[in-house]
Amino acid sequence: MIRLPRSNNAIAAMVILAFLSACGSSPPATLGLDGGRLAPCPDRPNCVTSNAEDEAHHIAPFSLALDHAATWSALKEAVANLPRTAIITDDGSYLHAEARSRLFGFVDDLEFQLRPDDDVIAIRSAARNGYSDLGVNAERIQTLRASLEAAGVLR
Repeated sequence: MIRLPRSNNAIAAMVILAFLSACGSSPPATLGLDGGRLAPCPDRPNCVTSNAEDEAHHIAPFSLALDHAATWSALKEAVANLPRTAIITDDGSYLHAEARSRLFGFVDDLEFQLRPDDDVIAIRSAARNGYSDLGVNAERIQTLRASLEAAGVLR
């Protein structure tokens, strides 16, 4: 067992508690649709959404190249194949998945909303905890977009 000097024990305990609370966090109340739209991003650089008007949080929606059913099916398969990702909800036009970080198991919430009238899928991807995600959510969405574009599912 590692013994820390007494003054560092309190710091170590706080770090461990913060880590454990972040890993076991509950889904935020903002998940799902509110007024037919995905929730806005918080005022932190750990979220991207196609609904955002500010450049810091905005990411383009997915533009469909196939019919709605085929696109939704391909999206579900691609999301399910992301590392350490589990689909939590899928009702055919709204999908919520949880992606866990490799090292600490921090949870990011991925949300997709089919908007058939616009031939797009709206996107929201946000870290559940912390201030910054170091661009992980945007990168994950862009990787997913590139994969679906290469497969001819998106334009």
